[in-house]
Amino acid sequence: MDVFYKLTVLKEKADCNADLKEKLLSTKNSADPMAEFCKTAREYGVEIYIGELFAAGLEYMDNTMKSTNGGNPSYYEDFADLYENFLLGL
Repeated sequence: MDVFYKLTVLKEKADCNADLKEKLLSTKNSADPMAEFCKTAREYGVEIYIGELFAAGLEYMDNTMKSTNGGNPSYYEDFADLYENFLLGL
């Protein structure tokens, strides 16, 4: 299962479960936000790991850069952060 699909499943679960949504949003305040986020996701049946989030974010960013005619010389750091983008979507 691809990470984007896992995040979609997690978002659907969070939309139906206020407790899960609150736990995911509160991960921003933990000492290790991404680790806590992944741990919470796994507690609710969605197997997500930190490495997957980083790799998928970088792959998405690389593909975005390559899709620009002639290549894009500017790197958009916020596109690669799937954790932050997920929380913004909640």
